[in-house]
Amino acid sequence: MIRVAAVGDIHLGPDSRGTLRPSFETLPDCADLLLLAGDLTRHGTPEEAEVVAAEIKDLGVPVVAVLGNHDHHDDHPDEVTAILREAGAHVLEGESVVLTCGDTKVGVAGTKGFGGGFVGRCAGEFGEPVMKEFVAYSRRRADGLREALQELAGQDCDVRVALTHFSPVPDTLAGEPLEIYPFLGSYLLAEAIDTAGADLAVHGHAHAGTEHGMTTGGVKVRNVAQPVIGRAFHVYHLRPQEGAGSAAGAASASFPAG
Repeated sequence: MIRVAAVGDIHLGPDSRGTLRPSFETLPDCADLLLLAGDLTRHGTPEEAEVVAAEIKDLGVPVVAVLGNHDHHDDHPDEVTAILREAGAHVLEGESVVLTCGDTKVGVAGTKGFGGGFVGRCAGEFGEPVMKEFVAYSRRRADGLREALQELAGQDCDVRVALTHFSPVPDTLAGEPLEIYPFLGSYLLAEAIDTAGADLAVHGHAHAGTEHGMTTGGVKVRNVAQPVIGRAFHVYHLRPQEGAGSAAGAASASFPAG
């Protein structure tokens, strides 16, 4: 049984230094790894990233993160990434990492993702250059996720997890105004997940959304934005089975809180 702790949208700043550390220090007792689903800072400043780094350094479990839109606001995402990596986090953007948890190999593929909407109500690569680039950017993020998941498929992972900030499905946006769905996620992310295969997809971003969702291909999706889960992190359990990580999501999964 692999215990995956996850949270997003913690939005840390100088005045929140140390607020999550006591909870995070309990992770070795209840989880095998921690996933951070973006919006780790308020405005994406290096100073805020240093606060996050102090919260996650030397926790005793691996930490894997993606950035969110807030982490890009100050236009220093590379510096934010470097600070988090120096603290020991694996920060992914169209990349993957394989972690050994006991006898189990856990692969995590990550991207920030982007918006664009969902099937039937989505933006298209047509018209003004700025609209074409909007959709093309979202497609590039999804392609990076697909390629990272496919890379994991060749590494004999027992479990594969897709980590994003933006949502791959509309299910987990329920509670948000319909008018802003196109800015909260993209069906392209779900297509990438279903094409390459995963056992669990984790995202944040939708503060007023819903925790539970599923892709068309049957991959369980969880919105772990902190305002949604209402705690420092939530723990999900994955039981590896033969053939885990296939496009059908072959790992047995249960999702109680830790």
